[in-house]
Amino acid sequence: MAITREGRICSFCGASGGPGTDVPLIGGLGAQICAGCIDDFHAILHDEQKHAAARHAMPWESMTDTELLASLPQILASAEQNHAFAHEWVDLLRSRNVSWAEIGRTLGVSRQAAWERFSKKSGDKSATA
Repeated sequence: MAITREGRICSFCGASGGPGTDVPLIGGLGAQICAGCIDDFHAILHDEQKHAAARHAMPWESMTDTELLASLPQILASAEQNHAFAHEWVDLLRSRNVSWAEIGRTLGVSRQAAWERFSKKSGDKSATA
């Protein structure tokens, strides 16, 4: 099972990226970041005034209600991407013959709970324990 960046979005700005696009993504464990965000964060980290300002204020504190509402779909898309990544990760573990019991133990849930959460893909009624 290959986990790819195809069809992913930047977890910070929501830009669609990955293979076949002009937006390269890097990252791991579900979070992806585009080159533009890396450049922006690099500029902030290496400018004392920008860095001090960034440490003392969260971006949403200065956003209008309209800007907050516009960001909500991006936040949900990032959350859904992470949810899908967790399923891919479990699929990878299962392809390596890691048991549902071990996956459940790692997540702090029963084997059954892990299986119920991760065994079925949307619309797939054939998965079994």
